[in-house]
Amino acid sequence: MNSNEYLSKQEPKNADSKILLHACCAICSAYPVSFLKEAGYQVVVYFYNPNIHPEEEYYRRLEAQRTLCRHFGVELIEESYEPDKFFEHVKGFENEPEKGLRCDKCFFLRLEKTAQKAKDLGIKNFTTSIVISPHKNFKKLSSIGENIANQYGLNFEAIDFKKKDGFLKTNKIANSLSLYRQNYCGCKFSMR
Repeated sequence: MNSNEYLSKQEPKNADSKILLHACCAICSAYPVSFLKEAGYQVVVYFYNPNIHPEEEYYRRLEAQRTLCRHFGVELIEESYEPDKFFEHVKGFENEPEKGLRCDKCFFLRLEKTAQKAKDLGIKNFTTSIVISPHKNFKKLSSIGENIANQYGLNFEAIDFKKKDGFLKTNKIANSLSLYRQNYCGCKFSMR
């Protein structure tokens, strides 16, 4: 991606519109919420993470997300905790290494559900906070998001929130709010 393409990806196509932000956790979504609000979006945060294990961990992360959304004054949609859907979706891929096909399937599951929710709500734009992690592949996640968006007639905003010190900024926001900080991606396989 050349620098002009990067800059064009950073500016919203419809600055006055809503965007559904899939939030993997409060720490990762702190800067994306701030960035999107500053870009003129009306941000709606969507917490759908059936991959998180164990259940206590899920609720710790959800409570941190609630704190973050209250801080920024944005709406939070909390989806039901459905770990069985995650295990069913990644069946046969349990022994894949981190960053392998199991992770791709997990990204697809969560981003497709986000697209479905956006469609149900009449929101044309969606994106994800997952891309802010230095451990996640922006191009791969963007490709998954864009393919899903095409299927649903939506726009996936492929914004690399890591750029311009985004990961540092998200951590500063998280620290200032004393948000819960996890030490693994989320699923029981990533705990290994």
